[in-house]
Amino acid sequence: MGFPKFYNTYFLAVVATIGGMLFGFDISSMSAIVGTDQYTWYFHDPSGVTQGAIGSSLAAGSIIGALMAGFISDKYGRRDSILFACLWWLVGTTVQVTTHGVGQLIAGRIINGVCVGITSSQVPVYLAEIAKKDQRGSIVVIQQLAIEFGILVMYFIGYGCSFIGTKHSTASFRTAWGVQFIPAVALLGLGPMLPRSPRWLAKVGRNEEAIDVLAKIQAHGDTQDPLVLAEWEEIQITIRAEKEAGPGLNKWVANGMWKRTFAGASVQAWQQLSGANVMVYYMVYVFKMAGLTGNVALISSGIQYALFLVFTVFTFFFIDSVGRRPLLIYGAIGMGVCHFIVGGILGNYGYSVPGGVDGNLNVVIALHPGGASRTVIAFCYMLIIVYALTLAPVAWVYASEVWSLETRGQGMALASLANWLFNFALGLFVPPAFHNITYKTFIIFGVLCFGAAVQAFVSYPETARKSLEEIEEMFRPGGPKPWQTSVGSSKLDEQIAIVQQNMEKKTPAAAEPEGDLKKELA
Repeated sequence: MGFPKFYNTYFLAVVATIGGMLFGFDISSMSAIVGTDQYTWYFHDPSGVTQGAIGSSLAAGSIIGALMAGFISDKYGRRDSILFACLWWLVGTTVQVTTHGVGQLIAGRIINGVCVGITSSQVPVYLAEIAKKDQRGSIVVIQQLAIEFGILVMYFIGYGCSFIGTKHSTASFRTAWGVQFIPAVALLGLGPMLPRSPRWLAKVGRNEEAIDVLAKIQAHGDTQDPLVLAEWEEIQITIRAEKEAGPGLNKWVANGMWKRTFAGASVQAWQQLSGANVMVYYMVYVFKMAGLTGNVALISSGIQYALFLVFTVFTFFFIDSVGRRPLLIYGAIGMGVCHFIVGGILGNYGYSVPGGVDGNLNVVIALHPGGASRTVIAFCYMLIIVYALTLAPVAWVYASEVWSLETRGQGMALASLANWLFNFALGLFVPPAFHNITYKTFIIFGVLCFGAAVQAFVSYPETARKSLEEIEEMFRPGGPKPWQTSVGSSKLDEQIAIVQQNMEKKTPAAAEPEGDLKKELA
């Protein structure tokens, strides 16, 4: 007897995105702990490059995971690659919980990062390949919601655990990091109940299974549903065309594929270069600059994570109607404005604290309580709100859509690699940048945000409410200019109508039985 299978796409998305929750858990397991007395005592008050190495070690491991992910996903499938990643998480969490110093902590976070590198690239691929074209954006957004839910829950777990024991106790952060076992075990238990991706099954020649899964997900098991027939025809046409492209580097550049490679990798890079993760990873430091200290700073950071989650929920409802391009363009502009305001206020009203605020050498500039301080806090929150509504979820959605079926597993791994390379670089850069150039850090990110908006306008065509196979045509030579594209107008709808007309012409006696149809399609 095998595991029972579920085919409701929203249920499948919730289970699969537990992998994203792991990412969120590991981010805020440090965010809540990094400012506590227990952490600074046990790890000897790490600052500068040392703290940067601890913070960026997750991204270093994720780079390794992303490099592995494409091969594993193409050979063993999207679902099984996600389950394989959980094994790395269990090992990494064990290393962190038993840590005896900075070196072991970094090692544990690197191992956890391998898991995150695999899941962050392959969960969006799995979701994109099982979702209907009109729901794909909202389905993939669930991945971002899971990340943020993990961040929020783990942050307050870490905050609560900070009250365990004395100042010279390790029980607080060991308990918080131990909680990370729970989502990995849950995903390992529920994962086998997920069906394999129908597009991956088709890619490896398992057509009978592919048709069966596609029908159960899209049409309650009806293999003769017009949507199933039209979508299967698109998949088959795409597979034949991609086989003609041949192996090797040609499949990454031929027929406009270089445009997709550039779009998928760059949108993930811009998500990091927008500077929002400065707030996610180091909000405690930023609020110390704004004059908040102790528990007030920690609780204020928790409010940020709550806003992050709440406003991403809104994106779930409008991403497929508004589209990807407007959110990427105007989101980057809005974030740039917030960075400029925060940097400008810190530069004009901040005063130097050479010994570091509360002795923290990562924070050497501060504001006096008052209007300037409240404005910085407000625009830090505003930046996260804009990020939650735009780049945070949309970058993952867009990167999961632009690849061809032949390259999707490895392509999304490449996009994820770009994300983690810049995540790693920024994790190392930000603590020393706060120490050495202080407020100018925000000015740099503001300029980068405007660069992201310009590139989104000139090189990202609209993909919302179009089939994955149709998106491929948009990047081919002779395709529309990105600024001429819009939401919807999918050719798949026309194909469905044609299939329905053809079916209506047949008499019931002439209709193919289900089994024969499967054989014919296969």
